[in-house]
Amino acid sequence: MARPKKYNIDTEEVVKLASYGCTNKEIADFFGCSADLLEKSYSEFLRKGKVDVKIRLRQLQWASAENGNVTMQIFLGKNMLGQQDKIEQNELEEPLVWSSD
Repeated sequence: MARPKKYNIDTEEVVKLASYGCTNKEIADFFGCSADLLEKSYSEFLRKGKVDVKIRLRQLQWASAENGNVTMQIFLGKNMLGQQDKIEQNELEEPLVWSSD
């Protein structure tokens, strides 16, 4: 029976790579192991890195909005505050008739 292969997997490096947005497969390829091994044995470090990237992205979005990026302000308003574009409806339910008088 073959001996299990030993991998030199640095948990800080797993967190760092996950925080860059790398996929589990990319991180596994970096360490020369399978994505299954990473997901089974290092899931907490993968999760930490993925949370870090989301937090960093939110920080950048907030900074962009605070610096006056109107598009980002609208995006955050719609997604975080439930704001929406409202189309005014004509009070009449009948269509307006065109007159050429």
